Amino acid sequence: MIKKITSLPLTLFCGLVIMYSAQLHAVPISVKIALLTEQMPIPAALSNLDPVLTDEAIQGATLGVKDNNTTGQFTGHRYNLKHVEVPVGGDVVAAFETLVEGGFHYIITHVQAATLSKLSKSRNANNVLLLNVSATDDVLRNQRCSANTFHMIPSDAMKADALAQFMLKKRWKKWLLVKGNDSADINFAIAIKRSAKRFGAKIVAEKTWTFDHDARRTAQAEIPVFTQGPDYDVVVVTDVKGLFGEYLSMNTWLPRPVIGTQGLVPRAWHRTHERWGAVQMQNRFYQQAGRWMNDVDYAAWLAVRVVGEAVTRTKNESLAAIKEFILSEDFSLAGFKGVKLTFRGWNQQLRQPVLLATARSIVSVMPHKEFLHPRTYLDTLGYDSPESNCRF
Repeated sequence: MIKKITSLPLTLFCGLVIMYSAQLHAVPISVKIALLTEQMPIPAALSNLDPVLTDEAIQGATLGVKDNNTTGQFTGHRYNLKHVEVPVGGDVVAAFETLVEGGFHYIITHVQAATLSKLSKSRNANNVLLLNVSATDDVLRNQRCSANTFHMIPSDAMKADALAQFMLKKRWKKWLLVKGNDSADINFAIAIKRSAKRFGAKIVAEKTWTFDHDARRTAQAEIPVFTQGPDYDVVVVTDVKGLFGEYLSMNTWLPRPVIGTQGLVPRAWHRTHERWGAVQMQNRFYQQAGRWMNDVDYAAWLAVRVVGEAVTRTKNESLAAIKEFILSEDFSLAGFKGVKLTFRGWNQQLRQPVLLATARSIVSVMPHKEFLHPRTYLDTLGYDSPESNCRF
């Protein structure tokens, strides 16, 4: 017992010597990361239960910088984050150009899909890596893909495929598709129809919600009539802004589950996710932000960690070296999802599992390993290499 006690100071001393030696030999590197946020008009809400978030993405990026700098204490690397918010209707491209001219080569984008396309084609775009944390549009990974853009957030196709695989396991093969008329609703509906064809399901009816009144008081009368039609196993809803989808549960003509943007929802992250060490991530974020982490926060954290992991592994901050490394087979990132996260070379989408969750619980994590793929079962979600229309 005495030997153990007396050996403890020696152990600590040796550890400090090793740490100090590592710091002496570390090459100092300073990495500048920017978060570019495009403010959007606040949409109408069904209730005041969910607060409007004004710090989305920045909280995740801030936590990522803290994590990078924790490692950086031993590697001599320092990460600095600058947040630029462009007001509604402001010139996002001009703000982007200012950042590039200021020496920022890694820019996290929390912007609309159309804005991201403009940024990727701007005059200084070849001098940066754009890290998309909010635009889920499949077109950004296909026809409008860009060699300087990497996608942290799961695409519409990935989320739709996750739902389709779950419904296939449940033998829910007949779907009633209810979609909104917003462009985001239509895009996700297109992804749902692609997934139905891909996994052998049948959309027995497709209906568009066109009512523009507040249906909270009339849902019990209107929804049953609206959802009448051929027999179906499940209602798949695409209502990204949440204008009507919450009315569907318990009000459909047939007693069926609701899945999609409401009901059982595909998520990049969820506050009830606890597996694979996620609890400590949840707690650290809550202590910092005073709220739970959401999908965009998680994607922003991933974006910062991608840069940090690449700089640590390569001991280099140059744009060319970082891009080459994160697309190589040597790169992987731990994301509290049970598997290593890597990028798809054909469209630069981050491979990752998708969480299927209700308001207060995780129901499943997709894909399941029985969905086989010659490369990785993660590539059963979203556009695979032969399906991709992306050409850099």
